[in-house]
Formats: sequence, C-alpha cells, structure tokens
Amino acid sequence: MTIAQPVEEHHTHMYDDLKIAAIVPCHNEEAAVGTVVAELRAAVPSMDIYVYDNNSTDATVERALEAGAIVRHEWVKGKGNVVRRAFADIEADVYVLIDGDDTYDAAALPQMIDELLAGPLDHVLGVRAQVTESAYRPGHEAGNRAFNNLVSAIFGTRVNDMLSGYRVFSRRFVKSFPAVSREFEIETELTVHSSSLRVPQTEVTVGFKDRPAGSESKLNTYSDGIKILSLIVQLVRHERPVLFHSILGGVVFLIALIVGIPVIVEFFQTGEVARFPSAILASSLAIIAALTLLLGFILDGITRSRRENARLSYLRYPAPSRPTGRLD
Repeated sequence: MTIAQPVEEHHTHMYDDLKIAAIVPCHNEEAAVGTVVAELRAAVPSMDIYVYDNNSTDATVERALEAGAIVRHEWVKGKGNVVRRAFADIEADVYVLIDGDDTYDAAALPQMIDELLAGPLDHVLGVRAQVTESAYRPGHEAGNRAFNNLVSAIFGTRVNDMLSGYRVFSRRFVKSFPAVSREFEIETELTVHSSSLRVPQTEVTVGFKDRPAGSESKLNTYSDGIKILSLIVQLVRHERPVLFHSILGGVVFLIALIVGIPVIVEFFQTGEVARFPSAILASSLAIIAALTLLLGFILDGITRSRRENARLSYLRYPAPSRPTGRLD
C-alpha cells in the first residue's frame, strides 16, 4: 500500500492524452457536491466529471451544474443502480468513482491514476485514513474491519477497506464488471469481482474527513450491514460453490449423525431397528448432504466456465497506458 502525496504542479497537463471520467453518485448532497466537483477539477483539470443524481429532492443538481459538472440522472434508487448505469453509459480510458459527500481527499487522485497507469493495473482502491476523529460513524469502522477480514479469508486476497467509495479503474475492468448490486453493497461486489477475476490491483491510503455541515449520511448501520453480509453470502455461493456447499452439506450431515447414532448404537446392541422414523430421517439427511456436496462440485465447474468467459471479456480491452491503447 502506498500513501497519497500532495498534488504537484506537473500533474496539470500530464493526462491531456487520456480520457478520464469521474463518476460522482449523489442523493441530496447540495451541501457537498459543489466542493467535490471543484476539488476533482483542481486535481485533474482535463477530467470529465459526471454527477449522477439519484432522485435528489434538494438543490444537488443546481449545485453540480454551477460547479461545472455534467449532470445525469438515474431514477432507480440505489448507489449500485447508479454505478451500473454509469459504467454502461460512459466511455473513457480511466474511470474514477468517488462519493459526493466531500469526505474523501480528491487531491490523492493523481497518485491513484499514476499507480493505475504505471502498473499497469485495473483497480486502485483508496483506503481511508481518518484526518478527523469523528469521520467514521460509531460502529462503521469496526464493521468495516470485520468485513475486510471475512472477505480476505474467503477469497484469498487481502483487502484493507472493502467499503471505500473512492476507487480508480481501467476501462477493461469497468466493461467486464457485471454490476448486479442495487444499493451500498456495490463496493463489496467491486472488491469481490477484483479478487475473483484476480486483476492486478493495489491500494493507496487517502484522507477521510467529516461530512460538511448540512450533509447527512445515507447509510444505516444495521440494515446496510445486513445487506452487505447477505451479499457476501451470495457471492460465496456463486464464487466459491464448493466451500459454500461443503459447509452446508457438513451441517446437514452433522444433524444426520446426531439423529442416526442412537439408532446405530441400538442396532448393534439389540440387532433390531426399533426407531424407524429416526433411521429414515438420518439416512435421508445423509443422502441430502451427499447431494449438496455433489451440487457444489457441479456448480464449481459452471463457475469456472463463467470465470473463463469473464476473463475473455476482460481481455478484449487493452491495458491502461499512455499514449498507446488510448480510447479513440
């Protein structure tokens, strides 16, 4: 992991040969969006900045237009829907995703783009480092850490801030990303997609501060946490089917043993099976456990085929570079 350095003067024109697009999802961010757009413009002047309004009821659109952003709308509620729409609609060499709440250090962007191009990489994750003590809401930091450890253990790639909303992507990452999440689970899906496809990626430490006065968080600690955990379970089922079905089948087989052991012991003692219902239940559960494990192996073959297709889709696009490989 690298630490973001202050923007230097030479960055002003160094991206003129690249088409860079910043995607800023917003819902009721009138107090912050103007500052975010201005800071992004100062960091990378040649960048196109797209503010995606997601059913705002305040002056978010007006503030974004005043700041010089390109404003588009996604009427289906949810950050995941915004990202899905933006990734489909926007054509660029490099994509930037950043929240519109003015909590992330936009000045770190040139270094993140440099990391992407120099690799070349496909995903640069901005790992949040608090510059104010109250930047994280109560419980969010601990929950984020727990999710980081869980996903890192399951998918085998160390992630230090899977819920960060500040990322830089290559074109080939964006155009091969399925984007099925609807709401704030989108960060988890991005992280798992990176690990599953094993794309070259890195992390950069970026500043993280409090929201400006008048801006309110849209996150709900418990309901969004449950949604993220549910998505992780679904992604394990889809991306690690043998692991998922082995655990599920193991639980069912354990229940079969608990029910069946007394029947077996009684049979060896008396030579008779007196508890037919228990015997039938135990044998049925054992069969179900075996079928569950078999299903895991079948789905693993399908998953491998799906990953190969995703890889081929990913390889249709050139690696990020400057100036060769630039989008015409």
